[in-house]
Amino acid sequence: MAKYEFIGSQKQAPGNTDPVWKMCRWLAVSTSGFYDWLSRPRSATAARRQVLAVRIRCFFDAADGTYGYRRIHADLAAEGTACSPELVRSIMGQEKLVPCQPRPFRITTQADAEGAAAVPDLVKRDFTADRPGIKFVGDITYIHTWQGFIYLATVIDCYSKKVVGWSIADHMRTELVADALKNAAATTLIAPDAIWHSDRGSVYTSARFRALVTALGMRSSMGRTGVCWDNSMAESFFGALKNERVYRSGKIRSSRLRPRS
Repeated sequence: MAKYEFIGSQKQAPGNTDPVWKMCRWLAVSTSGFYDWLSRPRSATAARRQVLAVRIRCFFDAADGTYGYRRIHADLAAEGTACSPELVRSIMGQEKLVPCQPRPFRITTQADAEGAAAVPDLVKRDFTADRPGIKFVGDITYIHTWQGFIYLATVIDCYSKKVVGWSIADHMRTELVADALKNAAATTLIAPDAIWHSDRGSVYTSARFRALVTALGMRSSMGRTGVCWDNSMAESFFGALKNERVYRSGKIRSSRLRPRS
């Protein structure tokens, strides 16, 4: 059956010049058997796979080719379409729907060991929260544009998993991360004694930034140097952002990253 399906797909493929009898000979099946299979009514399973393939391609295209089978399965489940993740995976392979792939992690943190020595890790890789405003994570990444490097700092609420504060600049000084945290304070609730978690980069361990954290009534928390899992929520967001919106388009114009007035 799989050989006949392959021959059928090649028969309809644009640019194919091989006759059916030749493809049947290559695959060691009879030509008459292929045409007999072709004349049979389509099975319920094949019909369902075809319907699912249309919906899967719709979600894949809507996500600009960034969704893998797990996220597409979640979308199908949300609309009430029952199927297994492995079926979605199989159909995506059949339809040659390959999502964009992440690049390997590289350590870029410039640690200030002395400044971070007294700051504990209050999160310990638990990035959950039972209400908004009690636990936040932050990080910095760089984006290569046609005008040079742009640096992006974000603040994520562990409850909603949303970016509640951000800042972009052409430098990586303390103002960058301070502006991101100020932006979060202006747009979302920060509960008393909320946790602020980051890596041990020098901008986060600077006296100016730690004073801002204290002024906002927050407690500082830091993961270990070069251990991405200690700040994996922030790392994961940047990984998805770059994989889905930056690497696929190459360099981008820095004006596209500037906040609109």
